[in-house]
Amino acid sequence: CEITQQADIDSLVAAVAAKWGSLDFVVHSIAYANPEELKRPFRETSKEGFQVALDVSAYSLVPLAKACAPLMKSGGSIVALSYLGGERVVPNYNVMGVAKAALDSTVRYLAYDLGPQGIRVNCVSPGPVRTISAAAIADFGKMLDHVEKVSPLRRNVTAEEVGDVCAFMVSDMARAISGQQIHVDSGYSIMGVTTVADSDGKA
Repeated sequence: CEITQQADIDSLVAAVAAKWGSLDFVVHSIAYANPEELKRPFRETSKEGFQVALDVSAYSLVPLAKACAPLMKSGGSIVALSYLGGERVVPNYNVMGVAKAALDSTVRYLAYDLGPQGIRVNCVSPGPVRTISAAAIADFGKMLDHVEKVSPLRRNVTAEEVGDVCAFMVSDMARAISGQQIHVDSGYSIMGVTTVADSDGKA
């Protein structure tokens, strides 16, 4: 499914309807920005690059939710994957941070719209995880090292741990949760001061 093409979304939904007749959940794990937009200062973001990042990473959730909602006949769950860069400035994340902020807000508005149909909409915000797309972010390795040193659990998270939380969010165990952002980052997102304390407790 090419998420920017409505015809592709319609074909996907039609295929699901033909095979299963209904749909219980959707996980939106899609994000993209032109690589060059991540390599230069945010102030140099091009209009085209801004539009691409917002279209793919945030707006795409809207037509996807609209198309899938009729198949969620007994209610359902939609989960999007976000990142802390939408809440705070993360160096080198640039326009993707703005796109994630838009995604976070989109989740809340969709939660309000679809709630009366029993459809929950939430987002899971993982810590940095080594993926192919993460390789496009400058100094990503330093981000991993930093999180490991300063997060309360003193470690990074795994893709499997993020998947476990997504599985919980789409299950009936999370049936009263909607419009929320769940951080899966070893507690990193709670930290205000991110210096590393030595063995004497001094930063």
